[in-house]
Amino acid sequence: MKKLLILSLVFLGATLQAQTVNDSIVSTDPQLQLNAAQSILSGNFGKKVTIGAYGEITYNQPEGDNGELDVQRFVLLVGYKFNDKTQFVSELEVEHVEEIFVEQAFINHSISDNVSLRGGLMIVPMGIVNEYHEPTTFNGVERPSVDNVIVPSTWREIGVGVTGRFPDASIGYQAYVFNGFKSTSLNGDAVSGVLKGSSGLRGGRQKGIKSTVDSPTFSTKFDYYGIPGLRLGLSGYFGKTQAEDNVEELDGANIGIAMVGLDARYAYRQFTARGQFIYAGLSDTDDYNNLTGNDLGSALQGYYVEGAYNLLPITNKQRLYAFARYENYDTHASVDGDLTRNDAFNRTDVTTGLSYHIAPGVVVKGDYQFKSSKSDADINNLLNFGLGVWF
Repeated sequence: MKKLLILSLVFLGATLQAQTVNDSIVSTDPQLQLNAAQSILSGNFGKKVTIGAYGEITYNQPEGDNGELDVQRFVLLVGYKFNDKTQFVSELEVEHVEEIFVEQAFINHSISDNVSLRGGLMIVPMGIVNEYHEPTTFNGVERPSVDNVIVPSTWREIGVGVTGRFPDASIGYQAYVFNGFKSTSLNGDAVSGVLKGSSGLRGGRQKGIKSTVDSPTFSTKFDYYGIPGLRLGLSGYFGKTQAEDNVEELDGANIGIAMVGLDARYAYRQFTARGQFIYAGLSDTDDYNNLTGNDLGSALQGYYVEGAYNLLPITNKQRLYAFARYENYDTHASVDGDLTRNDAFNRTDVTTGLSYHIAPGVVVKGDYQFKSSKSDADINNLLNFGLGVWF
């Protein structure tokens, strides 16, 4: 309660001193859309402090079980402009009303119109939703499962790098050096592993919390925007996991990671579409599983395709999207050693529903998810409703 009170006072104080960021999702054109950090960096003309926020309240009803209401997240955005070249961007997130995290906190220093240096706690550029996860930017109450299980959104780490664009080629780029995933820890005399077959790399996110680093990792992304209405992305992440000093010399303490991603977004009049494919190859998983007793696969893979159509006239300021998304994701796409592939980890979601944008920055959502796996295990379908805001 004390932490929430302090957070409320910080938000109120900032409100009294600063103007609010304008919503950046009026257009569905993926070449014009901005995420929260981009909105702060581009929306501060004539002011030192820029504030904003996004958040979502959700209701999830598994078939045959009780439903759950949740304030999934409230994120306070604060930016500060030191001068025309140097800015600070931050996101302070409260999850489920009780957990507080710093989601981003970095300095952006402009070298030229098309080149900037960055350093701090930043989003790893992989896929679409990890970078564009504000609730008004995606269809569906819940983020796509591929962007939860394969890409462990919201995936952020501490690092430094460069970002910019080649205007003549219509290409944007990002390149960073980050600390990597944590892989193992020592509990007494026992080594435990945080990477597992069911959740892949998700448990290894360090999130800037007293992060350990042994060998830095490399992350990069290129975006192509040379065709009207279309944006294409190519992402890469390469390196090794990190283990504590008293564990890292053991065989299997760390694994290697090579992750690549392809994504596409398209908009034409009332129609929008997006798709994504992510593949992660993991090395030394046999030794890792022998050391930790876990069941980590040697490859993770996932993809989805989605189409949506605005049912309201194109001249209407409100938008009502009917959408459908098909996705498949498998954290045991491949396994090494004596480990047997678990078909329960090869899952498929079909999601269909409505996203009603009643005003710029306000969305009401409802959808139904048909869930299944390659195994015979029963998985409850889900009925979801949600409210999302971003300002």
